[in-house]
Parts: sequence; structure tokens; C-alpha cells
Amino acid sequence: MKTEQATTPPAVAPQPVRNRGRFWAIAYTLLFLLTGTNVPTPLYRGYQAQFGFSPLILTLIFAVYVAALVPSLLVFGPLSDAIGQRKVLVPAILVAAFGSVTFALATNVTWLFAARLLQGLAVGAASGALTAALNEAEPTGNRRRAALVSTVASVGGLGTGPLLAGVLAQYAPHPYELPFIVEIVLLVPAFITVMLLPATRPATKWRPRRPSIPPSVRGVFTTSGTASFLAFTVVGLFLALVPTYVTKLSGSDNLALAGGAVTLMLACSCIAQLLAYGKKARILQMTGLALLAPGLILLATAGGTSSLPLLLVATVIGGVGQGMAFLGSITEVNRTAPPDRHADVISSFYVVVYLGVGVPVIGVGLLARVTGLLHAVQWFTAVVAVLCLIDLAVLAHRKQAA
Repeated sequence: MKTEQATTPPAVAPQPVRNRGRFWAIAYTLLFLLTGTNVPTPLYRGYQAQFGFSPLILTLIFAVYVAALVPSLLVFGPLSDAIGQRKVLVPAILVAAFGSVTFALATNVTWLFAARLLQGLAVGAASGALTAALNEAEPTGNRRRAALVSTVASVGGLGTGPLLAGVLAQYAPHPYELPFIVEIVLLVPAFITVMLLPATRPATKWRPRRPSIPPSVRGVFTTSGTASFLAFTVVGLFLALVPTYVTKLSGSDNLALAGGAVTLMLACSCIAQLLAYGKKARILQMTGLALLAPGLILLATAGGTSSLPLLLVATVIGGVGQGMAFLGSITEVNRTAPPDRHADVISSFYVVVYLGVGVPVIGVGLLARVTGLLHAVQWFTAVVAVLCLIDLAVLAHRKQAA
């Protein structure tokens, strides 16, 4: 005789709360969180004069941000799934604000290292949770649109920081304090936004996420990851070194001009992403790489000829190339990642991106000690341009074979 056993219906995950106001508030949070990380960019030359450190130390200050960000991304991304986004994002925003406070109070190079460390921890902790929150809050459930807003807000934040700091430092009082005070004020609505996020029940058990690529997507990941690594290597170069490069070429110490050069590059990246939205991912990658290579060559030529107009042309071309290569790469990785490994693959992809921002720039700093900054940038751009063409050739061959 069969006995019936009582069964408990499976728990149904709560539907995400879709709200247009919340969606754009989260986008604001991502934008100005990333803004803060690049507020110091046009100020580094002044810090060098005040604290007396070398170009190598400058690149290490920049790289410590990535050294903190990557493990933070791998630890706190899964943690937000386990304990809820709000519990991760609230302290992350506070740490970001504390990083700005540390910059504003800096009296020596140790303070700069500490501030960058705090910023890296904050962005690493918040980036995964904010991306997930954008996906969940998108009013129509369109994940592709949410991804576009995420990438544009991220790159837009990277470009807003140098412009904001450059203008304030050049034309307002207290140039090494006021930009960070403004950033802290801009983080207040971001803090309110994350405080008002709905509480969520744990979805998974927490475990640090180790970079992992399924065999079925390793080919796509290699070419797309390489394209984004090279694209963000260019971003890292502009953020860490080009403000100084611009002042040498222009003969001007105007901080707004130095910050504006970085902003121009990233603004072109944002515009390119918006205009290219919906295009085929592989075509975007190939076009982006094809533009990055001549953009880098023009950048090196601008240094050799001391031509500021040529530098601006290189900046526009490089920005458009960076935006298209990045959008195409992340779209292709998103498309091919298996559903049960999607988070792992995307986390690994962002590790590659952030390493592209930080690691190669250290090499430029080391080379600059021997050759000088101008020649170091020229050698660096030549090598990256060749790598862009190699990855472009691999993508073209893969397209023909498909």
C-alpha cells in the first residue's frame, strides 16, 4: 500500500522590482562611483611636484587600484548574491567616500596609495552588485539595454572624473581638496539609492569566485578578452599618463586641458557605443581594433612632432575604437557564455578588463625611467598597435572559418 507523503512546493524566487526611477538612480550610482576613481587623474602632476615621486611611483599608485579591485570583485560579487545587494553596496559607497576623504587630506605619497586602495575595494565590491541591480530594475526586462546603460555609465564615469577635477582644480580654490568634496556630495544620492534597494533573500551560498572559462567558449573568450584587454590598456594609458603627455605637448599647465583630453577619449567611446548598439558583435570588435591601431600610431606621431591637434585626432579615433571593441567583446561573451556559468565567465572577463587598465601601465613607468616619458609612450603605443592588428587578424580568420 502506497503512502502519500506531504510535499512542500518549491520556493519561487521573488520577481525583480522593475522601476524606471530606480533604474536610472542605479545608473547614477554607477556613473558617479566611477567618476570618483578618476578625479585624481589631472592632479597627479601636481602631486608629483608636491611629494617628489617618479613616473614609476605614479604608475604604481594607479596600479594599486587594480590590485585591490580584482580580488574585491571576485570576493564581493558572489557575496552580494548570498546576502543581498544592499548589504554589499551600502558599505561600498561609504568606502568610496572615505577614499575621497583620504585624497583630500593627503600629505604624502602614502596617503595616495591608501586612497587608491580604498577606491579599488569600493569599485570591486560594487560593480557586480550594481550591474545585477540594473538588470533587475530595467523597466521592460531588456537585459541588452541594461548592459548598454551599464557600459556607458561606467565609461562615462571614467571620463567625467578627469574633466570635473580639471575644471575645479584650474578655476576654483583649494584644487587638491574641492574636487573630492564635490565627489563626496555626488555620492550622497548614490548612498540613498542603495539604502532604498529592496531587501532580497539569499539566493546562493557565498564562496569567492575563481576565474573560470568553460571549454566551449575559450576561443571566443580569448579573442574577445584580448580585444577588451587592449582597449582598456589604451584607457589605462590615457588615465595614468596622457595628462602629463598633453601638458608637455601643449606647453600649458592648464589642468582643465589635461583632464579634458582624457574626457574627450572616453566621451567618444560612449558615443560610439550608443551609435553602434545592436550591430553584430564580431564586426564591432574588428572595427574597434582596426581603429585602435591607427589611433595609437597617431598618438606616437603626435609626440614625435609635438602636435597637439594630431594628439586630439588620435584621442577621438582611439576613443571610438575603444568603445566599439569593448561593446563588441562584452556582447559576444554574453552571447556565448552558458547560462549555468554566466556569472563566472563575466567575472573572468572583467578581471581581464581591469588587468588591461593597470598592468601594462606599470611597464610604461619602468620604461620611462630609462627612455623618458615621451619615448616610453611611443614604444608602448607601437607594441599595443601591433597586438591590435594580430587580434584583428585572428578575428577575421575566425569569421571566415565560421
